[in-house]
Amino acid sequence: MSLLHSARRFWPALLAATAWFAILLQLWLSVQLGFANGKSLLGGVLVFLGFFTVLSNIFVALVATVGAVGQRSRTTPWLYTGPVVGCATTAIVVVGIVYHLVLRKIWSPQGAQLLADTLLHYAVPAGALLHWLLYRPTARLSLVAPLAWCVYPLAYLAYVLLRGEWLGVYPYPFIDVIALGYPQVLVNAVGLLLGFIAVGFAMLGLARLLAPRHAP
Repeated sequence: MSLLHSARRFWPALLAATAWFAILLQLWLSVQLGFANGKSLLGGVLVFLGFFTVLSNIFVALVATVGAVGQRSRTTPWLYTGPVVGCATTAIVVVGIVYHLVLRKIWSPQGAQLLADTLLHYAVPAGALLHWLLYRPTARLSLVAPLAWCVYPLAYLAYVLLRGEWLGVYPYPFIDVIALGYPQVLVNAVGLLLGFIAVGFAMLGLARLLAPRHAP
């Protein structure tokens, strides 16, 4: 068995374990912070589920888990097909980029929160990118695949704006309707969506570049 083949079999399990550990650690920290601020368990969980970072890490964790347990199946599980893996990879790479360029400057986590932040924003995105380089789609990805992947961030935007109207809080400063107003938030959202599309096409380009080398 070649080293590359071994890595393809081993890496999804390692990525899944890392992502699930980071998610559960952040959930515990969010609930503890909620308790400290007088919130209920449900309140802490609601805060936790408001972040694109958390949802995208869950997305990656699910994809990697299916990839790890479904490798012996004769058919590729839907959650481990090229379009789904590509969408998850694009989302988590965007998480890492936006955090590094924008969000890391606005707070200084310590202790367990620093560990969770590092895993969620750096380790899992880097691991997912490496997984994408090792991954072998069962079918050639369409040129418009990155545009189809935009359904995920657009669904998140709708969710977080409706959630903000209900709860009166927003998880990120650049989509805070209370502070910025809807026009500026929508401008920011368009900019982020264009960035998502650019990263998506970069992921597509990598897949097509490596496809001949990975061909069975």
